[in-house]
Amino acid sequence: QAQLVESGGGLVQAGGSLRLSCAASGRTFNINGMAWFRQAPGKEREFVAAISWSGRGRDCADSVKARFTISRDNAKNTVYLQMNSLKPEDTAVYYCAADDGPYTCYARTYTYWGQGTQVTVSS
Repeated sequence: QAQLVESGGGLVQAGGSLRLSCAASGRTFNINGMAWFRQAPGKEREFVAAISWSGRGRDCADSVKARFTISRDNAKNTVYLQMNSLKPEDTAVYYCAADDGPYTCYARTYTYWGQGTQVTVSS
């Protein structure tokens, strides 16, 4: 089993930036696709961004494409989410996900999940 631990969440004003990190440990040698999802109160979990093992394949939700950037450092078994120009509607718990399979935008395809980190954007 692989374990994922997110960090970097917090409270930020609208227009500000945050960088989330997700460190994988345990059974990491087969991890391929990694992704970020988020869930706001009263809403379903939604896709934010995903990345392939090499980093050459990436996908982002349209709502964040111009503002968020996903990246990874395989030597550190870590995936990042750089979030710029944050908006109040970005407020949510952000979850890191990973799987041995390819990156996708579908939560059901990911086996490993972190506990989440809260991001709150004030207006």
